[in-house]
Amino acid sequence: MEAFGIVLAISVALALGAMSPGPSFIVVARMALANSRVSGLAAAVGMGIGGFLFSILALLGLTALLATVPVLYLSLKVLGGMYLIYVGFRLWRGAREPIEFSRPDAREQSSILRSFVIGLATQLSNPKTALVYAGVFTAFLPSESPHSLLVVLPITVLIVETGWYSLVAIVLSAPVHRARYLKLKMWIDRAAGVAMAALGTKLIVEATPT
Repeated sequence: MEAFGIVLAISVALALGAMSPGPSFIVVARMALANSRVSGLAAAVGMGIGGFLFSILALLGLTALLATVPVLYLSLKVLGGMYLIYVGFRLWRGAREPIEFSRPDAREQSSILRSFVIGLATQLSNPKTALVYAGVFTAFLPSESPHSLLVVLPITVLIVETGWYSLVAIVLSAPVHRARYLKLKMWIDRAAGVAMAALGTKLIVEATPT
């Protein structure tokens, strides 16, 4: 697979994962709804930088693993596949669960810097994100990846994460758009769940000796 195709495939997989509502979604939406669009965007940047740091850790761990013990490459595929299938199952099972937003008191209005810090801390508080990155990277990266690709991927994660949550902040700052999104939540969750489960199955199949 050409480098551009690899980056595109990883971008799509990461975008599907980012689109599934979770703690990060709630934080960005809460900032945009309760404070301002700018606060939501600041939180989105924090999410992006958190994802950027996790992707670097995932790549460092993955490349070191492949360099020292190649046989563990297949083990990581299996473990990553099982986790992604689990994520897909959770997304599908929770598709009908509503998302509840709470409006903070006026005294809790956040500054731009505070919104950024909260977004970054929320992203970094979930170490499973690094496992998802490792699983996605393993699915599409060849065993010997060019150094340029390893540099581009963290930047890609930064763009995907920041871009998606910025869109969330912009759209959900308008109540009418938020209501429309919530109506489609079940289908978005199920689509993301199927995609994650399919990617996990792909990892396990590739790791199974023929």
